[in-house]
Amino acid sequence: MTLIRPTAETAGASGPVRRPAAGRAVALLVLVAVAALLPLLGPRPALDGTGEAAAPGVGGIALLRAALFAALCVPVGELFAARLARLVPGAPLEHAPRSWAPSAAAVGFLAALGLASVVATGNLLPHHLSDMDVGGLYQSRDGKLALLEVNAFLAAGLCALSRRPAAQVWPLAAVVLAEALRAHPAPEHGPLVGSGLTLVHVTCAALWTGGLLHVLRMLRTWRAASEAAEAAEPTGTAETAASADAAGAALLGLYARVAAVLFAALAATGAWSALRRMPPGTVLDQLTATSYGRTLLAKLVLVAAVAVLALLARLRLRRAADRLSACVPARAEVVALGLVVAVSGLLTALPLPIRWS
Repeated sequence: MTLIRPTAETAGASGPVRRPAAGRAVALLVLVAVAALLPLLGPRPALDGTGEAAAPGVGGIALLRAALFAALCVPVGELFAARLARLVPGAPLEHAPRSWAPSAAAVGFLAALGLASVVATGNLLPHHLSDMDVGGLYQSRDGKLALLEVNAFLAAGLCALSRRPAAQVWPLAAVVLAEALRAHPAPEHGPLVGSGLTLVHVTCAALWTGGLLHVLRMLRTWRAASEAAEAAEPTGTAETAASADAAGAALLGLYARVAAVLFAALAATGAWSALRRMPPGTVLDQLTATSYGRTLLAKLVLVAAVAVLALLARLRLRRAADRLSACVPARAEVVALGLVVAVSGLLTALPLPIRWS
């Protein structure tokens, strides 16, 4: 079962269907993945030749943070996409994809628990239960924030399973706030400004990534429901299928308009945060000479590719005969956004850049 119907030109009556746009999207994604390969392999290649030393267990910490970010994006995106769908006239809201929020909350709970155990061991990976000072978590700022994230994901999972799943927005907001505070400790220059930037950045990233994923899942579910209705009762279902397609295109277009605002906020807060950690006169040097800069550069390449894919999807929404063909670059965009999440997890685990004067 597929959401996209063939609309490309054919070479002949019996010739194969050509999808040049899809081929370009795949080629772009492959090139971007190659560009980001070095930091994605882990901290060692990113640290090679920089003279920096990573903390023990930084690879495991990066993996846990990437899992935590992904677990945050899924439920936030579901709530966001569901709200957008309610704004689309004629949307078949009775046909909704199965929620992934409970599973995401479980993943987030385990990732947050793993990160809390790292804090309880003095920011080292524990090898035995005796290595952890659980009581000490309540006596440090990082420990309290780690416990907050553990409890917040647990509460989000319970809300997702309840009759009011929308209530999980509050524990999810607590996770975002905890991440913003954790990333900018009190000794840092201007920690409140940094926390505010991170708060906006993480929120917009979760809405963009998770929202697109759930929008595509909704479109597939709506199309599958209309095809099932057509198979069961062929008479009069052509209008139903056309209505589902129209609602799907409208939802994707509405998401694209909001995503443009989210991208602008992401670019602004990301650039500001980077300049706070790498002064303007040192940016070019640190992008290649430090592990943080190298990984940030890979993230920038990925985000640029995501922007190109989003632009291709928007052009298809406006110009293609079948507006739902915009799902082709949108799916590649989801994969690229997943790579951005992975790089972001690594970025939080690497040593902070050197503040050269």
